[in-house]
Amino acid sequence: MTAPDLNSRPNARPHAAARLDLRQDVALLTARLIDIHSVSGEEKELADAVEHALRSIPQLELVRDGDSIIARTNLGRTERVILAGHLDTVPLPTTEGSLGTVPSYWPSGSPGEGILYGRGATDMKGGVAVQLALAAGLFDGGAEPEKDVTFVFYDHEEVEAVKSGLGRLVRNHGHLLGGDFAILLEPTDGTVEGGCNGTIRFEATTVGEAAHSARAWMGSNAIHAAAPILARLAAYEPRTITVDGLDYRESLNAVKVNGGTAGNVIPDRCVVEINYRFAPDKTPDEAEQHVRDLLAGFDVVRTDSAAGARPGLNHPAAASFVAAVGAAPKPKYGWTDVARFSELGIPAVNFGPGDALLAHKDNEHVEADAIRECLRALRSWLTD
Repeated sequence: MTAPDLNSRPNARPHAAARLDLRQDVALLTARLIDIHSVSGEEKELADAVEHALRSIPQLELVRDGDSIIARTNLGRTERVILAGHLDTVPLPTTEGSLGTVPSYWPSGSPGEGILYGRGATDMKGGVAVQLALAAGLFDGGAEPEKDVTFVFYDHEEVEAVKSGLGRLVRNHGHLLGGDFAILLEPTDGTVEGGCNGTIRFEATTVGEAAHSARAWMGSNAIHAAAPILARLAAYEPRTITVDGLDYRESLNAVKVNGGTAGNVIPDRCVVEINYRFAPDKTPDEAEQHVRDLLAGFDVVRTDSAAGARPGLNHPAAASFVAAVGAAPKPKYGWTDVARFSELGIPAVNFGPGDALLAHKDNEHVEADAIRECLRALRSWLTD
């Protein structure tokens, strides 16, 4: 695909006012969401706009906590579904001429047609637009959904877990997050991706003795001592593990090496940072033991971890949703917030418009029709 000429962007416009029309075409609504800057920590304007729009829907009960919002129907249905998405994006591209920035951009020159570029187009303002369009349209023409629905919009997903708006909602309003099944509208190219891998990080440290590099024999090189760690990781063959019918590929890698103080000093300390993405058949403690067994004899410290989530596709609501989408489900290799719902005992899947491989890229974009198809599938499932 040839990149369009950015010297002339006919639909570039000033920062959009924080007002949303939830009944416009969902692809155009996505563009409006992109136009409202919401890098992590700066979600307030978008959260204000979402809250204002949702308060116009009388069938929804709203709670706001910081820049996170819960909106619930209360129809007395026997089944409750949670639809969740985060409002924040990663920082804007810094490369001159990048397409995936703010405001949104339609290279076709016709808003609503073809490809939509902009920060968050894939991750995940297309999914949030689908949530908002569903909330506005569930009661059109006197219709009502067959299931009660809880819509969750939250801040601080793209940063460290301790800041997570969803985590804060669980702590402060956990009683409002009960449900039978949850769908996280992360980008999946319109395919159901069940559960997610867990992730765990370690530091493996080697210690030597500093010396002048001209008299290296007087010291002990800690970087050289780390070579067996790297050799074991390089030789490691990651496993593929089947969980509830889905095949989860694991990975175990060194992701950073820190060591040395100067160009003429033998290093006396080296730290290898390691990341293990593990299948949801094991707990973080079991994953840690697996790494410790591999690196036996070395000083290994666990620095961070997040449990994975089993796919839960055997739940009736999940099975009916997969049938409504009409495509074979896949595993989710990366960690997502479905794990938080899994910890609450709620089966959860990922399903949203856009290619996850485009998330955070300088040319982040999504097909307008992919957003519309995601909305169609969810609306059909919720109302049929």
